[in-house]
Amino acid sequence: MTLSSPGAAAASRPDAPVGPGYEVVDKSLTASRALLGVIARSLALVMDAVTLPQFRVLVVLSNFGPLRMGELALRLGANQSSFSRFADRMVAGGLIARSESTENRREVIISLTIEGSRIYAEVTRARRQEISEVLSRLSGSEQETVLAGFEAFARAAGEPRADETLILGI
Repeated sequence: MTLSSPGAAAASRPDAPVGPGYEVVDKSLTASRALLGVIARSLALVMDAVTLPQFRVLVVLSNFGPLRMGELALRLGANQSSFSRFADRMVAGGLIARSESTENRREVIISLTIEGSRIYAEVTRARRQEISEVLSRLSGSEQETVLAGFEAFARAAGEPRADETLILGI
């Protein structure tokens, strides 16, 4: 009986990608599952107050500050008309606020409320704490490797750096 390597067995799966980079994708999926666990546990704190799509709105507004409704919908990959109805529910829930643009009265500006900011901060604090605990189990050089890998991945995915999103002190 011949035993094949784990990579060979995985590569024979019907959902395995063809071509180079399979191991990188596979290891990235494993790491993403670990991060998803951290994310799920941090969101569990507020799931009675906010849904995952609503939290993504809070993240974008926290990172970019108040945005025009159309720009916010675009950043979220949403249709503007359906996003407007979604935003209505978030306004009613006290998570975001609508205001008229001072530059163009036809434009609607969406911003975080104090409650939306509080929820974002609570989840981020919990997430930061758990990630810190996981990283503390790594050596200094392993932490540097993780940092370099995450920076490269975020850059390739088009995610701005934290220092690029500190608009208006947010």
